[in-house]
Amino acid sequence: MRLLRLLAWGTIHMFKQRVITAVILVVAFLSLLITLSPVSFALIISALVILAGWEWTNLMKISTVPGKVGYLLLLTLGLLLTSVWLGLWDRFDQSRAEQLFQVAVALWAVIFLWVQGYPSSKILWSSRPVIGLLGILLLAFTWAAVASIVHHQAGQWMLLIAIAVVALADIGGYVAGNIWGKHKLAPRVSPGKTWEGFAGAMVFQLLFIVGLMSLLPHVVAKDLFILIIPVALYSILGDLFESMLKRHRGVKDSGQLLPGHGGLLDRIDGFMAALPLFALLLSLTSPF
Repeated sequence: MRLLRLLAWGTIHMFKQRVITAVILVVAFLSLLITLSPVSFALIISALVILAGWEWTNLMKISTVPGKVGYLLLLTLGLLLTSVWLGLWDRFDQSRAEQLFQVAVALWAVIFLWVQGYPSSKILWSSRPVIGLLGILLLAFTWAAVASIVHHQAGQWMLLIAIAVVALADIGGYVAGNIWGKHKLAPRVSPGKTWEGFAGAMVFQLLFIVGLMSLLPHVVAKDLFILIIPVALYSILGDLFESMLKRHRGVKDSGQLLPGHGGLLDRIDGFMAALPLFALLLSLTSPF
């Protein structure tokens, strides 16, 4: 009985930590998004990307401070070159951003094959140089997607919609998976993910589309489907990819930066895959 009480207390304490951390993050994020210019907001996000890069070094098995700092310098250089190429400091070039996101979406399609083929696919991606290069590319793509989205007309709202898609996929998968989950989605990569959870994630997207249509009657349903459903699928892929990396590394979380949540990468893995696709589709479809 005492053991059960301890377990219950531990669960409640962890849940409180998760809620408090989530509330702080949401309030801080919304405050920055509303008050800052697109350029200033992109700069703040770049700092978070660099923090995520520090956690990425854990997945690369880099344990020395000089090694971690060296990697962060390469990541910072990658972000700087990306910002210059996209014209962040002058006139943001959405056509160049579109080209960048095409590369990002194609890379995530290759990553899908790696996830599907795990553990045999390790021979293709598990070396430290490859994981390091992937980290720089994927984090730079994520940052560029944020910068691109906020530079669109009503970009703040567009970014919130993208975040909602990923969050609802996560929540829907968690709820349905815990209630009905029996059939494993990718047991070799993430034993906790189930097909029932996947279905729950998609149901939440359909409900979100219905909600957006009621709020924005001028928006065509087909355009919302084209924008939201693929992005939700990519967010699940991002989650599975980080799970694969952590499984390969033999760790539960990418870090301990966020109390109750683990590392920053554990919270943005879905966004890393979803945001570049969202930014690309936003440029191609312009449903709003």
